[in-house]
Amino acid sequence: MNAPVPVPDATRLASATAAEIAAAVASGTVSARAIIEATLARIAALDPAINAFTDLTAERARAHADRIDAARAAGEPLGPLAGVPFAVKNLFDIAGLPTRAGSKINRERQPSAQDAFLVERLETAGAILVGGLNMGEYAYDFTGENVHDGASRNPHDLTRMSGGSSGGTGAAVAAAMVPLALGSDTNGSIRVPSSLCGTFGLKPTYGRLGRGGSFPFVTALDHLGPLARSVADLALSYDAMQGEDARDPGQTPRPVEPVAGLIGEGIDGLRIAIAGGWFRAKAQPEAFAAVDAVAAALGARDLVDIPDAARARASAYIITAAEGASLHARRLAVRAEDFDPAVRDRLLAGLAIPASWVDAAQRFRRHFRGEMLKLFETHDVLLAPATPSRAPKLGQKTFVLDGEEMLVRPNLGLFTQPISFIGLPVVAVPVRVDVGDAPDLPIGVQVIAPPWREDMALRVAAELERLGVAAAPAATL
Repeated sequence: MNAPVPVPDATRLASATAAEIAAAVASGTVSARAIIEATLARIAALDPAINAFTDLTAERARAHADRIDAARAAGEPLGPLAGVPFAVKNLFDIAGLPTRAGSKINRERQPSAQDAFLVERLETAGAILVGGLNMGEYAYDFTGENVHDGASRNPHDLTRMSGGSSGGTGAAVAAAMVPLALGSDTNGSIRVPSSLCGTFGLKPTYGRLGRGGSFPFVTALDHLGPLARSVADLALSYDAMQGEDARDPGQTPRPVEPVAGLIGEGIDGLRIAIAGGWFRAKAQPEAFAAVDAVAAALGARDLVDIPDAARARASAYIITAAEGASLHARRLAVRAEDFDPAVRDRLLAGLAIPASWVDAAQRFRRHFRGEMLKLFETHDVLLAPATPSRAPKLGQKTFVLDGEEMLVRPNLGLFTQPISFIGLPVVAVPVRVDVGDAPDLPIGVQVIAPPWREDMALRVAAELERLGVAAAPAATL
C-alpha cells in the first residue's frame, strides 16, 4: 500500500469539496493529518480579515486526523466523511468550550461536557471538527455583525455583510476555510448567509435533525443544517446527521431517509412553480432576476400565489419576539447592559407582547401550513428569492426595496420567514446575475419542497448546479 502524501499547500484545499477530500483520504492519496494542517494554515492566513472563527480546536482536530490515518493504514473501514474538516456556529456545544451563542454572557458558562448531537454524528462519519464560528448574538440577527466578537465579513467583498445569524458559517465556507459547516435557522439564518456569501445551504424540515446540545432561540421555529460549496456535500452531511436524538424532545420520530443517492436523478416529473405575490415585491432587481434565471433553466413557468405570506411573516415575528424574550427574561433582568443593544431592545419589546397575540399567531400558523400543503397538491417545488438584495455594506442601516426605504436588519429575512414559520425544507442555491448593483456578488434563490421531501429540493439544486446556473466556487481573496 502506498504511503499517504501530504497536500502540497492550502491552495489545493481551497478548491476541494467534502466529497473530494473524503475520497482522497479513503484512497490514501492524502492523509487526514495533511488535510487538517492545510486547513489550519488557511484559517490562520485568511481569518484575520474575515473573522469567521471564534474558537479553534486544533489539537483535537490533529488527534482525530491521526486516528483516521491509523485506521486507514490498518485497513479498517472509514466513514463517508473521513478526513473532512468542518466547523460549527458557536451555539453548538463543543466539549471543553463554553457555548457562546454569540453573546458576552454565555462565554462565562462552564465548558460543555459533551458535543452537540450533530457534531457527534458528523464525527462518527469521519468528519473532523476544527472550531466554532462567529454569529449574531443569541441568533437574533440577519447581518453577521456581532458587537462582542466583531462582524464576520463577506469573503467576496470584505466591506460587506456575511448575513446572519450564521454569518461566520457562511463566510468560512465561502472562503474555503472549511468545505462544510453547520448553522441554525429560526427565521432564515442559514438561507440569508448562503445568499449573501454565495454558498449552498439546507434548512431541513422542522423536527428532522436533532437539536440536542445546541443553544436555543425559539424552540417552536429552530432548525439546524449545513452550508457547503456543493449540493453533494449538503446531501452527504445531511445523511450523516440523520438519526434519533434523545436530547431533543421536539424531534419528529422518522426513519433515516438517505438522499445522497437520489440527487442525480434530475427533475423529470417534478412540477416546479415560481412563488408570486409577497415573493415578487419588496426586493431589488437582482433578487427577481436570480429567480427568473433559475426558473428559465428549469423550464418553470407557473406563477402561484402564496396566500397570507405577509401575515405569516408578522406571526413569525410575534412568536420569535415572545419566545425569545421568555428564554432570556432572567438574563435581561440581571445583565441587560451586557447584551447587544439592538438585541436587548427587541427582546425587551417581546416581553410586552400579550399572550393572546402569541395564541393567535400559533393558530394562524396551523392555518397557513394547511394552505401551503394545498399548494403542494399541484406543485412539488416552489422557487422564491432568498434575500431581497445582495450583501449590504457593513454598518448599512437601510436599503431601498421597491422604491421604499426599509431597515436592513429586520428585512434581510422577509422572504425566508414565511417558510421557516411552518418548517418546510429549503435548499438555498447561489446565483450570479448581471443585474443591479455589484453584479459580481452572488445572491440566493430558495428551492422549497413539501415536508420531509429534502430529496426533491436537493434534486432541483443539483440540476441547477449541473447546468451551471447555481455555483459556489471559493471566494478569491
